[in-house]
Amino acid sequence: MTQPPTRPLASKSQQAYDWLKERITSRQYAPGFRLVLATIAAELDMSVVPVREAVRRLEAQGLVTFERNVGAHVAMIDDSQYRHSMDTLGVLEGAATALAARHLTTADLRRAREVNARLVDTLDDFDPHDFTALNQEFHAILFARCPNPRLLDLVTAEWARLGQLRDSTFAFVPGRARESVREHEDLVGLIEAGAPLADVEGAARRHRSATLTAYLRHEHREDADGTDHVLTAPLTGDST
Repeated sequence: MTQPPTRPLASKSQQAYDWLKERITSRQYAPGFRLVLATIAAELDMSVVPVREAVRRLEAQGLVTFERNVGAHVAMIDDSQYRHSMDTLGVLEGAATALAARHLTTADLRRAREVNARLVDTLDDFDPHDFTALNQEFHAILFARCPNPRLLDLVTAEWARLGQLRDSTFAFVPGRARESVREHEDLVGLIEAGAPLADVEGAARRHRSATLTAYLRHEHREDADGTDHVLTAPLTGDST
């Protein structure tokens, strides 16, 4: 009995392509996720060459972007949703940070400074994903004592949504990271000094807005006019 012809095994380049595409389309690799070719090659037990070929195919399809001195990343998608989430998070997180300010302890502020110092330490050997995780930890310290539990739920939900839309904005605007840690220091200083809550809220919201503006300048220069991308009127009043 004649055996049916066996199907030839897919080339290593095709295997890498299929593997990467499945992870991108399933959002296992979120938009902005950094594709480190050597790491992927090691995981697939192959050389970097077929992985590079697969990444080039994905780039041609618009699923991956490549930038000199930055590397390959999963392409950004749903831009409008990202902008809306950043705007919303700026408003919510600014209000939550201001409301929490009078409840933060000396230990809380010391922890915030310690996390910011760790962020500074990452700048010379920059990893956008690690920076984003520490950045979220820093902000969580500052808004965690917000006395409004509903507002806290909304901030947490918007952070989670943002993580689904982008792996890390800093992957595309790494230069923004140095400005960000300086703004963190200024924000903690305002809280320590007992600044008016409207000033604390405004600083927190401008900080979030500046990251969005940096991204827009990088990706959509025609949309980046230097204006604030969140509402400017504070939601909180000073309780002192």
